[in-house]
Amino acid sequence: MCKFQHWGMSLILAGTLAFGMTTAPQPARAASAAAIDNEVSAALANLYREVPAAKHLSRKAKAILVFPAVVKGGLIVGGQYGEGALRKRGRSVGYYSIAAASYGLQAGAQRFGYALFFMTDSALEYLEKTDGWEVGAGPSVVMIDEGMAKTITTTTAQQDVYAFVFGQQGLMAGLGVQGSKITRLEMDR
Repeated sequence: MCKFQHWGMSLILAGTLAFGMTTAPQPARAASAAAIDNEVSAALANLYREVPAAKHLSRKAKAILVFPAVVKGGLIVGGQYGEGALRKRGRSVGYYSIAAASYGLQAGAQRFGYALFFMTDSALEYLEKTDGWEVGAGPSVVMIDEGMAKTITTTTAQQDVYAFVFGQQGLMAGLGVQGSKITRLEMDR
């Protein structure tokens, strides 16, 4: 096979995948606010079991935005999508989606949970008043990895927002949420 045919086949495959991601059934949308709430409750229980520091941090958080199942996939062209709920004092007060598109050297598919702990009133106000928040613009977001999770306490937590990625399944080159857009959903209760 000549170089041109190889590259041509790669572009066709990438285009087919990109087209398929936009026309194939999207990640299952929750049928109701109640369905999202059930998924969020289960996701938080899993996060607290996997990362006990998250449970401690939740006690000081003004609110927690939880996306129980973000689906990410791609081959050169990629995307991710998930739906979740904003919880204040254990109750859902709003519903949101997270979405992103990307281009570059990437391949695979992955599913993961994503939780944002809003530690300040100003960060929470920014989320609630912004028509679509792009993560990385606005309040500072600190990703919590395994090492940091072991040392973070409610007294050392000084940032606006702390983010946890948990329950990862599948393989995907790189996992970043920088540039992801979070948008409020209108849901029937």
